[in-house]
Amino acid sequence: MGRCSTRAWQELLVLLGGLWMWGSGAQPTAPSPTRSSVPPLKFRLAGYPRKHNEGRIEVFYNEEWGTICDDDFTLANAQVLCRQLGFVGATGWAHSAKYGKGVGRIWLDNVNCGGNEKSIRDCKHRGWGNSDCSHEEDAGVVCKDERIPGFKDSNVIETEQSHVEEVRLRAVVSGARRRLPVTEGIVEVRYKDGWAQICDEGWDSKNSRVICGMMGFPTEKKVNRNFYKLFAERQQLNYRLHSVSCTGTEVHISMCTFQFYRGNSSAACSTGMPAVVSCLPGPLFATGSTQKKKQRQQQQSQPRIRLKGGAKAGEGRVEVLKNNEWGTICDDRWNLLSASVVCRELGFGSAKEALTGARMGQGTGPIHLNEVQCLGTEKSLWSCPFKNITQEDCKHSEDAAVRCNIPYMGYENLIRLAGGRTEFEGRVEVKRGSKWGTVCSDGWTTKEAMVVCRQLGLGYSLHAVTETWYWDASNVTEMVLSGVKCAGHELSLSHCQHHGSSLNCRNTGTRFAAGVICSETASDLLLHAPLVQETAYIEDRPLHMLYCAAEENCLSSSARHANWPYGHRRLLRFSSQIHNNGRADFRPKAGRHSWVWHECHRHYHSMDIFTHYDILTPNGTKVAEGHKASFCLEDTECEEDVAKRYECANFGEQGITVGCWDLYRHDIDCQWIDITDVKPGNYILQVVINPNFEVAESDFTNNAMKCNCKYDGHRIWVHSCHIGDALSEEASKRFEQYPGQLNNQIS
Repeated sequence: MGRCSTRAWQELLVLLGGLWMWGSGAQPTAPSPTRSSVPPLKFRLAGYPRKHNEGRIEVFYNEEWGTICDDDFTLANAQVLCRQLGFVGATGWAHSAKYGKGVGRIWLDNVNCGGNEKSIRDCKHRGWGNSDCSHEEDAGVVCKDERIPGFKDSNVIETEQSHVEEVRLRAVVSGARRRLPVTEGIVEVRYKDGWAQICDEGWDSKNSRVICGMMGFPTEKKVNRNFYKLFAERQQLNYRLHSVSCTGTEVHISMCTFQFYRGNSSAACSTGMPAVVSCLPGPLFATGSTQKKKQRQQQQSQPRIRLKGGAKAGEGRVEVLKNNEWGTICDDRWNLLSASVVCRELGFGSAKEALTGARMGQGTGPIHLNEVQCLGTEKSLWSCPFKNITQEDCKHSEDAAVRCNIPYMGYENLIRLAGGRTEFEGRVEVKRGSKWGTVCSDGWTTKEAMVVCRQLGLGYSLHAVTETWYWDASNVTEMVLSGVKCAGHELSLSHCQHHGSSLNCRNTGTRFAAGVICSETASDLLLHAPLVQETAYIEDRPLHMLYCAAEENCLSSSARHANWPYGHRRLLRFSSQIHNNGRADFRPKAGRHSWVWHECHRHYHSMDIFTHYDILTPNGTKVAEGHKASFCLEDTECEEDVAKRYECANFGEQGITVGCWDLYRHDIDCQWIDITDVKPGNYILQVVINPNFEVAESDFTNNAMKCNCKYDGHRIWVHSCHIGDALSEEASKRFEQYPGQLNNQIS
C-alpha cells in the first residue's frame, strides 16, 4: 500500500473489514491510552495425536508462544478459547498434556471463564506468566467442527472477505452473456448497492492472473481491447480502483496494492478504459471443440497429482505420484501459496483454503512430501522446494488438503429439495425448460444422490431415498425425469444418463419420487492390504463342518451337488481388517428393525452384502467368488485416542467409528473363497468393500484391493497386495498382465 494516500489507506481498512486481524476473532476497537501497550494475542492448536479441531491450546503473548495449565480448567474456558480459534464453540477439553507436553512459558493458570467472554483476557486467572505448573499439566481443547462465518485465519480466505470485496467478470459480448462459465469481461467490484469498474492504467497480466484465479480459472490469456474501448466510450462508467499492482501469487485482489478513487470518479481514469480480463478454463469446465480436445489430451496423460475425498469439484486431500505409487503430503508449513499451485495445476483457480489435519480424511500408503514451500508462480507442485520425510516426521492424521476456487456454473439453480426437515434433505425437484418436476426413483442409488448433494453444495449423500410420501410439502407433482444413471463424479444431474422426453417409470406419483439426505461429512472404508497377504492360506475343510456356511450361501454353486457330509471343499482363507479413515462413522443402511437374525451363526446381519471376494484371471474373468454379509459391524480395535462405540453383543449398535477398524479373522466362517473348482494358474485376488454402494463414503475409488496369486494345485502364494488405485496407470497395467511367479521364493 506504499502508494496510497492517508485517506485512501483509511478507506481500504474499512473495506477489508479487518482482514489483517489477529486470530482472536474479537471486533477491532479504536485503541485507547490504557490498552495501547497490550500485546496482541494469537492462538493455535498443537500436539499429537489430534484432529484439526482439537489439540494442546497455545497462546502467543509478549512475542512468545506458551501453554495454559489445566488447574481449575472448565468447558467454559474451552468455549472462549475455541471461539478465539475461529470455531463456533467447544465440545470438550483435555488435561494432563493429553496432546503432548508443550515447551516454553506456561502463560496462564487457574483460568476461570463464564463462557461468554469475547477474549481469554476477560477471564479471571493468576496473571500472565504466573504459574506453579509443569508442562505435564498442559490443557487441551476439543472444538466443534464448524467455523465462525467470516473468521480470518492465515490459511483461509473466508467468504466474508469476498463479500466485503466482491469481484465479478461482466460479460458484455452478446453471445457470452448467455454462456457459463463467464471467461471474459470487464472486472467489477461491489460498491455500495451496485458495481464499479477498475481503471486499467498500469494493468498487467499478473493482475489478470489473480482475477482469473478468484473466478476459478488456472490462467489468463490476452484480450482484444479494441472492442471494449468502443464499449467504454458509449457507457457511463464509475471507477472505484486504480493503480492495482499484484505480484500474481495473491489469492484475492484485496491482497494486492491499489488505490481508491475519491470525489468524481466517473472521469478519473485517464486512459478511459476499464480493466478487462480473459481467462482460460480448466479441462473440467472447457467449452468448444478445441477445449474438449485439450480435455481429452489431459485425461489420456497420467497425472502426477490428484484430489481425493472431497465432496465438491476442486476440493480434497492432495495426493502425489512418486515411484509409481500414490501418496500424501504432510501439512507442515502448508499454506495458500502451495495450495494455489496445486489448484491451478489441476485446472482450477487459486486456493480458497489450505486445509491441515486431514480435514478431507486420511490417506494411505507413503507420505511423499513435507514442508512444501511454493512461491506461487510454479507450474507444478513438483517444482516447489520440499523435504523428503521419514516415518517419524508425519502421520496420516496430518495429511494436507485444499479447497480451490471453481467457475460459477449456475448448476444449483437447476435443482432443489422440497419437504425436508432441514436444508440437507428432501424430495429432488429438477428444472426442465421452465417447468419444475420430480425424478423417478427407479434405480435411484447412492451414486445419483451423491451428484445431487454435490450440485446443491450440500456435501456427501447419506441416503438415496426411493419413497418420499413423508416429504409431500410441495405443489410440484409432475414427474419430468426418469432412467437417471450416474457414474458419481458428475457436477450436475443433467450430465448423467437419463431417458429423453419420453418417461419410463414403474411407479409414478410423488410417493415414489427420488429423494436424498445429504451430509457435510462421510465415512471412508479401506482394507488393510498387507494383512490379507500375510494371512492367506489354503484349507481343505470337511463337508460335515460346512452345513452352516452352506446355509449362509458361502460356498460355490457346485457344493450343492457334493456328496454331503462326505468329502471336503478347498478354501482360500485370509483375515480382513477394515479401517474407517473418513470423517463420519460407517453405519449400516438398514435400521436395526430390519436386521436379520441368523440362527446358524447366532448373530444379526445388518447389511445383505458387505464385501465381495473374487478370484480373477489376469484378463479379468471371474473363476471363483465369495461374499460376506456383515456378520456384524463393530469396533474391534481403535487408534490410541479413539473410544470404541459399536459392539454387536446383546443386539448392540453396529458400525465402524472414525479411527477404528473391524477385524474378521481368517478362522471365521465365510471369511474365505471356495476354490475347489479352480485350476492351477496365475490369478488376481480382488476384495471389494461396500460393493453395491449401499452406504455413503467420501471416496468409493479406494474400496477395492488386489493381489497377485499363484496356485499350483496344492499351495497358493499371495503377494503384491495393494489398494486398487494406489499405483500409477502403468504399474496397474503391468500388475494385471502379470505372468506369474516363476520360482517359489516364499519358504
